[in-house]
Order: sequence, then C-alpha cells, then structure tokens
Amino acid sequence: MYKTIIKPLLFKLDAEQAHHLVFNILGFLFKLPLVSWFSKSMYSYGHSSLEKEVFGLKFKNPVGLAAGFDKNGKLINELACFGFGFIEVGTVTPLAQAGNDKPRLFRLPQDEALINRMGFNNDGVQALVQQLRKVNSDVIVGGNIGKNKITPNENAADDYQICFNELFDWVDYFVVNVSSPNTPNLRALQDKEPLQKLLVGLNTLNSTLAAQKAVKRKPILLKIAPDLTTSQLDDIIEIVHISKIDGLVATNTSIIRQGLKTAADAVENMGNGGLSGKPVKALSTEIIRYIHQKSNGSIPIIGVGGIHSAADAKEKLAAGACLIQVYTGFVYEGPTLANDICKALV
Repeated sequence: MYKTIIKPLLFKLDAEQAHHLVFNILGFLFKLPLVSWFSKSMYSYGHSSLEKEVFGLKFKNPVGLAAGFDKNGKLINELACFGFGFIEVGTVTPLAQAGNDKPRLFRLPQDEALINRMGFNNDGVQALVQQLRKVNSDVIVGGNIGKNKITPNENAADDYQICFNELFDWVDYFVVNVSSPNTPNLRALQDKEPLQKLLVGLNTLNSTLAAQKAVKRKPILLKIAPDLTTSQLDDIIEIVHISKIDGLVATNTSIIRQGLKTAADAVENMGNGGLSGKPVKALSTEIIRYIHQKSNGSIPIIGVGGIHSAADAKEKLAAGACLIQVYTGFVYEGPTLANDICKALV
C-alpha cells in the first residue's frame, strides 16, 4: 500500500512539505484509540537473537532511525511503534535556527536518493528537552548535537557543551555532528587538533555530570563524513582512542555526485547539499570496513548510508557495524523496513 498508493501521492509534493504532512498525519492518527497497538503489532518484530549490548546500552534490536528525521523529538513515541530499536533526534543546536533557504530537500527517485541542505533547522535545545519530557516509550534515544550557524568555529565547543549539558538527563547516548556539509566550515572541525580538543572537553564534562548526578556517564559517538581520506580516517581512529569516546556513526551525507542516474543538469539545479540513499551505500560500507579492520574491531560503529533492504543491513553489519540506522531508505521503502530487516536478521 505504501509503495503503490501513499508514496506516489507524497512524491507529488515538495519533499519537505511531504515530510511535514506525514508528521501531522502521524501526530493525529496516534491520538486515536488502538493505533499504537495496531502499529506495534504490524511493524514491530521481537526476538532474543536481535538484542545487542553496545557501549553499555541494551538495544532490543540493531535497527535505528537516523538523526534528521525527527529533529525536534516530536514523534518519538509514535516512531517507536515502527519497530526501531533506537531513535536519534536532532541535530539540535543551543538556539533555535531556521536553517537554509527553501527549497532545501530534493528527491532523486531514479537513484532512490535525497539531497538536502537543511542547515541544522531546529527549535533549539530547550524545546527538544520539553519534547523529551513527554516520551513514554522504552525505545533508546540518542541526541545528535551541533553548533549554531552564527557561532564561529573557535567557539564551537561551547555550543556542543551547552547541548550536552541540557540533554544529559534526557537521552541515552550522544552523537557529535561535525560532518554535515550544510553548515559553513563545520567540517573543518573534523581536523585533528580541533576535533580532539572538542571530544576531550565533552568527555570531561561527561564525567563531571555523571559524578554530580551519581549516574553512569553517557556514551559519546562521533558522526563522520563519507568523504574523508585514508589519512583522515587514521586520525579519526587515533582521536577516538585518545579522547576515549565510545564509538562512531559512519557515515553522514556525501558531497559526491558521481555515478548518478539522475540527469546531471537536474542535479546541478538542485545545488549544494548532502547526498544520501543508495548512491552512498558502497562508500559508507567501505568507511566502516576500513575503520573496523584498522582498529582491530575496537571501535563500536553505527552504520548508516544507503540501507534500503535487509541485504543492505547485513552488508553493513558484515563490514563491522554493531548497529545500523535508516533514513532515506525509510522514505523510499516505507514503514515495514525495520520489521523486514529484523525478520531477515533472525
């Protein structure tokens, strides 16, 4: 039904308008009696072999929803009914910001891909906290944190620490996003010196807050770009070990445009932005495989990028990912994707 009726109708709308329409419809439907129960029975699949413990957290299954889909944490309870083992909210910044000018989200149906230049549009960290207070699901929630566009890179650490401090009580793990191509100069924070300083500072804050509140420290992961060179990946591995963070999310969207089926002039008219979906699958998998092998499997990795099927998920896991996340695949394949992957893994 999704692919034959719902998706064709949604794809007639502007991509961002369709996203907001889906959110409004889900928000309405899940207020009705039995909708949550029906969705769980239709789309959630549980089995003891799917359970995983990674960086100190117990996941009921390894399939997560990537950051960006529910930036402001408005539908965590609802999205949890579609079979996800974990949901990552954000990217969130200290202050609310509108993001880049519209249009800023584009479909490439021939490639089963998206291009976005959203620019960290979000309601700000305080608004996200208010949404997280309403969560009554047992789904694991990750907080993806970034910096405001107006914050210069030399002060970026302050923004990340503000978000970390505000979200500490409300999320199960953190993801540090320095790899989006849609905030000017953000990727410069992936350079060895600023990145190491940023992560060491966050881990220090992590230990301080954990001691003050008499709780366990929260796992910290770093989200990296798929466009890094081998030497940059070697630096990332070294930084993970030095800073003692807990793992990586590999990978974010890509700035590459090679090998697309969509006409070159159409892609050019879409402009700048990060490419996601099937065209980045192989690139993301190779990044995962390289890090896993180079680190001798010592770094837990959440694999994301081009997962549209159970076979894609198995490929990421075989390359060295402990967990996986979907986003573009969820848009193209529909609400059964997590369920289908889980059944195939069993």
